[in-house]
Amino acid sequence: MKLGKIELDVPLFLAPMAGITDQPCRILARRLGCGMTISEMVSAKGIIYKNEKTLDMLRIAAEERPTAIQLFGNNAKELAEAAKFTEAAGADVIDFNMGCPVQKIVTNGEGSALMRNPQLAYEILAKIVDTVKIPVTVKMRIGWDDKHLNAVECAVAAERAGVSMIAVHGRTKVQFYEGKANWRAIGEVKKAVKIPVVGNGDIFSVEDAKNMQAVAKVDGYMVGRGADGNPWIFKELAAWLKGEPLPSKPTDNERLDLALLHLQMLVEYKGEKVAVKEFRRHIGCYIKGMVGAAAQRSKFYNISDLQSFVDEVERYRESLN
Repeated sequence: MKLGKIELDVPLFLAPMAGITDQPCRILARRLGCGMTISEMVSAKGIIYKNEKTLDMLRIAAEERPTAIQLFGNNAKELAEAAKFTEAAGADVIDFNMGCPVQKIVTNGEGSALMRNPQLAYEILAKIVDTVKIPVTVKMRIGWDDKHLNAVECAVAAERAGVSMIAVHGRTKVQFYEGKANWRAIGEVKKAVKIPVVGNGDIFSVEDAKNMQAVAKVDGYMVGRGADGNPWIFKELAAWLKGEPLPSKPTDNERLDLALLHLQMLVEYKGEKVAVKEFRRHIGCYIKGMVGAAAQRSKFYNISDLQSFVDEVERYRESLN
């Protein structure tokens, strides 16, 4: 797949997830076969007002490229200004958020709320496309609720605005992350536009991706929760797409080794105090399904320093061997 001048190794994408897809997470996904990563959503207003934490989210390491920075907002002028700044800061792609279902975002008329105003969404996307030279993509849901499935209308408007790719999460705003993803609705978007359409929602295995392809005929696959604590899914999906034998599943030791590497990278990126606190939820995903994982998670939640966290991982490892 090509996005402007960017040619992806494989049409595999790490979905933007708030509090999860920071730089260390994106680097690990790329190492394990992901074609392109997308940042946590970044506030256009935060960029314009030069908020220190917001600007820090624009940092991109060479190893993770190509990387899209996902912007959110509802003002075309502000978003264009933020996109121009983000381009200058080194982003390979600008992604626009029309899918976030979180209430505080929706209440401001941002995220998935924009699917209720396709004309404003078009104006925003057209303004961003006209302002930057790098590719612009958009991520949306299939609609507000089951009575308002207007992803096709929004996708056609996005294509007319000049975006290079559309990613569709097969759930409505009202569904949040519950229920099953509607892959047929993603397929309707694919049939309605000529630009690449990437499917998102309920991809936890190669078999899931195969089934999505059979239903929706998508051009690529975006994995969110299925990659959380399991970046190996990209290695498996890449092998499938290339017609290669699927790699063996990681052992418990390999999972713990990668978890420790992820933790160390997070410490280097955010500092020990913040990193250890944030990693409490990550470790739960890494050890999911392993013997004694439920009881072990509670032990990690009480740890606040790096060495104690590493020691607890090693104690858990010994209990497994």
